Amino acid sequence: MANASLIPAGDFRTSYAADTTIFPTRTSRNAVILSIVLVCFAPLVLSSYWLTILIQIGIFGIAALGLNILVGFTGQISIGHAAFFLLGAYTSAYINNTTAIPVFFTIPLAGVVTALVGLVFGVPAARLKGLYLVIATLAAQYILIDFFSRAEWFSGGSVPASANPFSLFGFVLRGDKQYFYVVLAYLLVCYILVTNLMRTRDGRALVAVRDHYLSAEIMGINLTKYRTLSFGLAAFFAGIAGALYAHYQLVVSNEGFGIERSILFLAMIIIGGIGSISGTLMGTAFVVLLPESMEWLSVALKGGAIDRALELNNNLTFLREIAIGLIIIAFLVFEPDGLAHRWRQIKAYWKLYPFSH
Repeated sequence: MANASLIPAGDFRTSYAADTTIFPTRTSRNAVILSIVLVCFAPLVLSSYWLTILIQIGIFGIAALGLNILVGFTGQISIGHAAFFLLGAYTSAYINNTTAIPVFFTIPLAGVVTALVGLVFGVPAARLKGLYLVIATLAAQYILIDFFSRAEWFSGGSVPASANPFSLFGFVLRGDKQYFYVVLAYLLVCYILVTNLMRTRDGRALVAVRDHYLSAEIMGINLTKYRTLSFGLAAFFAGIAGALYAHYQLVVSNEGFGIERSILFLAMIIIGGIGSISGTLMGTAFVVLLPESMEWLSVALKGGAIDRALELNNNLTFLREIAIGLIIIAFLVFEPDGLAHRWRQIKAYWKLYPFSH
C-alpha cells in the first residue's frame, strides 16, 4: 500500500511555474528537440519538391500564427490577413532595393512596419464586434490591395516588384537547400516568442478578453488596448512571413493574395485548432498538403472511371476549393477544437492505456 501511494493518478501541479511550463514532461521536451534536429537534416535527404513544400509550410505557418493570436487567443476575427502578408513582402523588398540594408535586417523591419499599419486598422476595429468587425477587416483588405495597385513607387503597380535573395554580411543564400534553414530559424524564433508571450501577463490578458470580455474589464484589463495590440501582433507576424516569401520567390505580386488567401489562413487555424500554437503548424501543413494530395490523387486516377466522370484534369482547381470548404465545415461540426485536440486525445489514450476509457 505504501508503494501504491507513489503511483501518479492525476494532474498534480503544485506551483504556478509548473502550470505555465512549455513542456509538461521531460519526454515531450526531448521529443521536440529530437524533431528539430531531424528536420535540420531534411535538405540532405529530401528532393527540391519536398523542400519547397516544407518552406511553404514554414512561411505560411508564421503568418497563421499571427492570425491565431488575433482569432484564437483574443477572440477577434480578420479576413484581411493576406493584405498584411503582402504588405510585409512589398516593404522588405522596397527597403532592400532602395537602401543598403541587407535582407537579414529588412525582414524584421518589414514586420515592424506592418505591425504599425495593423495598429492603425486595429484602433477602430478594436471597438467593433461580430459582423461589423468582419466588414472592417474586409475593408482593410481592399484598401491595402488598392494601394498596392496604385503605388508604383512602392509596389510597382501592375508590374511585379523584384526582391533580392537573402543575404547577410555579403553571404547570399540561394536555392531551396539554403533558404530552408533561413525559414526554419525564423519559424523557431516566432513560435518560441509567441509561446512565451502566452505565459506572460499580457498573454493571459489576451486570453481573458477572449473568454469573457466583461469579466476581463471588471478585473481592470483595458479591452481597447489589448484588442488593438492583438491586431498589431497579428500584422507583425504576417509581415515577417510575407518578407520571407518575397525573398524566396524573388518577385512580389498582388495575384493570389486576395480574399481567398485570407480565408485559407483562417482555414489553417480552424483545422489546426483555434487557440493552439502547435495546432497552427498542423493546420498549415494540412492546408498546404491538401492541394498536393489532390494532385497525386488525380494522377493515380488518371484514365479511370472517376477521372472521366469528374474530369479531374479540367476541374482540379475547383475541386480543391470545394474540398477545402467541405473540410472546414467538417472540422467545425465534428472536430471544432482541430487537429491539436485530436493529438492530445491520442497522447492521453496511450498514456492511460489500458485504462483510457
